[in-house]
Amino acid sequence: MVRFIRESVLLLIIAGALPASAQETKPPEPTPEMQENRQEQSPPPQQVTQPKKNKDFGGPGSILVAPLPISSPAIGSGVVPILGYIFPISTKDKVSPPSVIGAAGLITDNGSRGFVVAAQLYFKQDTYRITAGFGSADLNYNIYGTGIQTGLKLPLNQTGQAFFGEFLRRIGWGFFTGPRFITGQSLLAVRPSSVSNFPSPPDVGIHTTLRAIGVQLTRDTSPNRFYPASGTYFSFTSDFYSQALGSKYSFQSYKTVFDKYGSLGKNQVLAYNAYFCATGGAPPFYQNCIFGTNNELRGYVAGQYYSRYMLATQLEYRLVLPKRFGLVVFGGAGEIIPGGGQLYGIQKFLPSGGGGLRFQLSKKYLVNLRADIAQGRDGHTFGMGVGEAF
Repeated sequence: MVRFIRESVLLLIIAGALPASAQETKPPEPTPEMQENRQEQSPPPQQVTQPKKNKDFGGPGSILVAPLPISSPAIGSGVVPILGYIFPISTKDKVSPPSVIGAAGLITDNGSRGFVVAAQLYFKQDTYRITAGFGSADLNYNIYGTGIQTGLKLPLNQTGQAFFGEFLRRIGWGFFTGPRFITGQSLLAVRPSSVSNFPSPPDVGIHTTLRAIGVQLTRDTSPNRFYPASGTYFSFTSDFYSQALGSKYSFQSYKTVFDKYGSLGKNQVLAYNAYFCATGGAPPFYQNCIFGTNNELRGYVAGQYYSRYMLATQLEYRLVLPKRFGLVVFGGAGEIIPGGGQLYGIQKFLPSGGGGLRFQLSKKYLVNLRADIAQGRDGHTFGMGVGEAF
């Protein structure tokens, strides 16, 4: 449930909350003085007509309404309807990115359903950042066997709701840090199938509460976080689930992400991504590190490979084509490392490669519709989404 909220919050943000100053493929990052000068030099008629040209609503903010397609190897194909409002908290603040509030739904052909309401707020000259969301979902997915169960899959249904909140403050050198809080409840059930010799997870038929406090440290130097052509992105998060907080399980979750972007010339970008995940304690299987859930390595179905420890790295070449189209080619590798007597999983080296098409949904915000096909160790996957994979 928590992953669904985080991805839905990201979906709303990707769909529009990008500063209007970052519109070129390879611009220098504007300083506050440059932004103030642009604001003072722009005549009033341009400020009025520009939203009409981009088909946005006038006023201090913009309304976004869109039914976005989704294709996931884990939960099927369908639509994600979204409604968002993008706005500056203060019109005098020329440094903070626009804030966004909104709602998103989930409807797929395998019977999965869900919704989320969320917000991400920037204020005080981008000194503070607040992210919060509440969601509820009914998801159908599979987990895959190893060893003597190789080739078998157990169909599961998981229902529940969750809340996620985070408060970050700038501490210097472009770094932000602050606390986070996660709480949620879920019910896991086995869907009818012909599989009889697959061991069921221990939480089947039990209402489970998970609750954690954590911290995040992040730094982003890219001029455009939705289509970055230069700079780096770093994030480290740690969440501590504890029975003292009311959680059924006590365990820890750690994730580190590092991205680097470089321009190879006009309309060409080379992007690099490294991802590390680790869990400690005794987490339920769905809180382990799972390939296929966060674009850390395409070509794998979520639920097929998950473990206590995960490492992945990938490289992607991006080319902007005429008529709002684009092309990408990518490749990478990862590894899962079991530990702690987990129920499923075996250490494996996981290669990945593929390509995809892009279509620019918004010239103003440089937001792309993504369609990728990838080949993994055991087969291929096709996925669609909004924004770049990393």
